[in-house]
Amino acid sequence: MRNTLSYPELAALIQARAGVTVDPVDLERPGSDFDEFGVDSLGLLGVVGELENRHGFKVTAGAESAKTPAEFLELVNTSLTKAGA
Repeated sequence: MRNTLSYPELAALIQARAGVTVDPVDLERPGSDFDEFGVDSLGLLGVVGELENRHGFKVTAGAESAKTPAEFLELVNTSLTKAGA
């Protein structure tokens, strides 16, 4: 199992857990933020919950408050790397 989350995986999780369809390329765009895609902290909480269920540990505190996809991926991937998931 890879120990990082990619933009395409994040887009799939957002669709599954927040009900919002987002193109992974748009998530990668510098300066993009979750607000422009209609993804709020509750939607991100669903994504975090799914990641925690998959990996069996608390992914990271504050990820659901991330403002940008890049910030979210940095927080989550740092957590996954440290845990050796």
